[in-house]
Amino acid sequence: MLGLPYPGGPAIQKAAAEGGDPKAFNFPRARLDSPWDFSFSGVKTSILYEVRRIQAAGQTIPVADLAASFQAAIVDTLLAKTLAAAREFGANEILVAGGVSANTALRAAFLGQTEFKVNIPKFAYCTDNAAMIASAGYFRYALGHRSTLDIDVMPTWPLS
Repeated sequence: MLGLPYPGGPAIQKAAAEGGDPKAFNFPRARLDSPWDFSFSGVKTSILYEVRRIQAAGQTIPVADLAASFQAAIVDTLLAKTLAAAREFGANEILVAGGVSANTALRAAFLGQTEFKVNIPKFAYCTDNAAMIASAGYFRYALGHRSTLDIDVMPTWPLS
């Protein structure tokens, strides 16, 4: 919709950083019935409708503002739900990891709160799945599991 390249996360962050106003559009925050679930389909649909409205009015699509506002909605949701879960389950610390942890706005939001100690890996380690796969392999190896080099992918493989 915005003409941004794949993958979307880094492209949205870059576009937002180009003078985008995170308050330009008030996109919905993902609030589902379950306190721990979230879905971003509503905010994506809101962007679609906003882009269509702007196009119908013959205006230029403000990519930076849309990206910044979208990013703000995602970050707000992830921060709020994570803090609520940490409170509910008595966590002492929070770990922000995976590809999303490379997002500077998300990092700033988590590091800006003072309720919980937050651990975030260096940018070099903020990639999707690599650390998780290595960790899963380590734990399986520690339990005595061994595989030959012709092992196949099994996404639901238990760690125990």
